[in-house]
Amino acid sequence: MTTSGRVGMELVPKKKLHLLTGRTHPALARDIAGHLGVELGETNLIDFANSEMRCHFGESVRGGDVFIVQTHCGSATRSVNDAIQEQLIMIDAAKRASAKRVTAVCPYYGYSRQDRKSQGREPITAKLVADQLRAAGANRVVSVDLHSGQIQGFFDGPFDHLTAMPVLVEHLRANLGGDVVVVSPDPGRLRVAERFSRHLGTDMASVYKRRRRGEINQVEALGVMGEVAGRLCVLVDDMIDTAATIGAAAEQLKAQGAAEVWAAATHAVFSGPAVDRLKNSVIDRILVTDTLPLPDDKQIDKVEVLPIARIIADAIDAVFEDTSVSEIFGGENQS
Repeated sequence: MTTSGRVGMELVPKKKLHLLTGRTHPALARDIAGHLGVELGETNLIDFANSEMRCHFGESVRGGDVFIVQTHCGSATRSVNDAIQEQLIMIDAAKRASAKRVTAVCPYYGYSRQDRKSQGREPITAKLVADQLRAAGANRVVSVDLHSGQIQGFFDGPFDHLTAMPVLVEHLRANLGGDVVVVSPDPGRLRVAERFSRHLGTDMASVYKRRRRGEINQVEALGVMGEVAGRLCVLVDDMIDTAATIGAAAEQLKAQGAAEVWAAATHAVFSGPAVDRLKNSVIDRILVTDTLPLPDDKQIDKVEVLPIARIIADAIDAVFEDTSVSEIFGGENQS
């Protein structure tokens, strides 16, 4: 009995999951919400006449577990930098509205290829993005298939690194036939190719390349290690940006007698000359996921887009319930 005469009670706080999204890829956020069985929160994002952004959440997030989804990409009217800034603004708003925990969900992490200095007087912008997310108030980051695993260490807090491999492998397993070999388009992707080949039960090979000194987005393929003649070759990579690497690798494979060449990548960046290069390439089929939106003018017959929402939703649910994210992938998301 308390001094006021009322019976003492132990209050058990109720956790609430809030899912919010920026404007770069709302369709993906809606799919994630559907898998989680929650409604997307209202962010009421607007642009002022001077191009500054503002948001105003439509409901209280006090004491809640807030997940803010924003893939870092540009569009015809907005830049990658706009996407990042918009996410930072939403994180700040959630923190100032007394959210208990804020998680930045970045299906595609911007500036991921600027993860080290390749020459003097260069920034490490992937680290800067991590610092900005932390300074804005993010307690945690979730992303898919980083270009470099070391980016996880750039953020001063938990960083959940997801992989689209289960989605791609499931589709490949259901559609591949004949004599198949998984191919790394360059030595940096050998470990990824090895995992794909293990899950698919195939051999693997690798293309060797070099970048032309002083030239951006120009790649020269030098040769192939492994038996590819007469076989269906599946090139695996984390992203297709300008399609220079994947296109040059495919040409080498066909020159070595490959019967077919497929490409499988998580992120369809498709910038600059990518669409024309892919149209005119010797690649027969291209599999990507929807971590980034693919506008109508970039959708070509060779390209098939696979949904990634279930993977991200499972990770968000694990974070919310304080269970293991890595167990979803059997630990294969750690590198």
